[in-house]
Amino acid sequence: MVEVTLVRGDITEQDVDAVVNAANSSLLGGGGVDGAIHRRGGPEILAACRALRAGALGGGLPTGQAVATTAGRLTARHVIHVVGPVWSATQDRSQLLRSCYQQALRVAAELGAESVAFPAVSAGAYGWPREDAARIAVGTVLATPTSVREARFVLFDEATHAAFQTALGEHR
Repeated sequence: MVEVTLVRGDITEQDVDAVVNAANSSLLGGGGVDGAIHRRGGPEILAACRALRAGALGGGLPTGQAVATTAGRLTARHVIHVVGPVWSATQDRSQLLRSCYQQALRVAAELGAESVAFPAVSAGAYGWPREDAARIAVGTVLATPTSVREARFVLFDEATHAAFQTALGEHR
C-alpha cells in the first residue's frame, strides 16, 4: 500500500521520481503549479509537450487523463501532466478529479517511479473547494492499487495543508 505524506512547500523542489503537474489541456504552460514547473524545469519540458501536441495529443490532453514527459532541470526524473476539472456547483465532476490521481499513479507505475509528488489538483485556479479536493485526492490515492511506494502531497499554503491533514486523518 502506498504511503501518503504531506508537506508544505514548493513542488518544483521535491526530490522524487515524478512530479505531477496540474496542467491545462494545451500542455504548453500556464499559471500556478503548471507555470512553476515549466519555469523551473526549463525549455526541455515545453519541447516535450510540443512534441506530444504534434503527435497523438494534437487536440490537447483530455480532462482526467495523464501523460509523462522529461522533468528537464527539476530534481525529479519525470513530470506527469494531468488536466483537472474545473469545479462546478451544478455538475458533479468528482470522477474526473479522481481519474487525475488514478491515471497519474498508473503512469508513474509504468515509468517505474517509486515516489510521486502531487499538487492539490483543481484546488487553485480551477476553483474546487479545498476540503473536497483534499478528501477526493487522499481517498483516491489510498484506494488505488499501485507499485508507487510514496505519494507526497506538496501543498503551497497553510489552509490547503490543513485540509489535506484533515482528509488524511479521516483515513487513518
